[in-house]
Amino acid sequence: MGNTKELFKRRQRRNRTALAKRNTGRPRLSVFRSSQHIYVQVIDDVAGLTLASASSLEKDLRGSLKTGADKEAAAKVGALIAERAKSAGIDAVVFDRGGYKFHGRVKALADAAREAGLSF
Repeated sequence: MGNTKELFKRRQRRNRTALAKRNTGRPRLSVFRSSQHIYVQVIDDVAGLTLASASSLEKDLRGSLKTGADKEAAAKVGALIAERAKSAGIDAVVFDRGGYKFHGRVKALADAAREAGLSF
């Protein structure tokens, strides 16, 4: 079967392959979730560039958050990335959850980004 890291990488690869097949030229909203923080980037895979990014480590968020590893932090990061993507001229993205389940912090981030006007 494999160890945990191998299984995670397999899920991540499977998810990104499916996204590449369905992608219609939209940038990818990629989520990384660690035990202490959450990070998100809008990536243009064709050009290989990061167009916008946000994380729970940002100075303006750190003061208002109890911890960077809860749903509240994820929601604030989701709203922040939507704001930055909109200012960069990006309205629609493809959501890349990586190897994580669409649950908890990942879902909170996605919902907040949708509420802030990002379409996926």
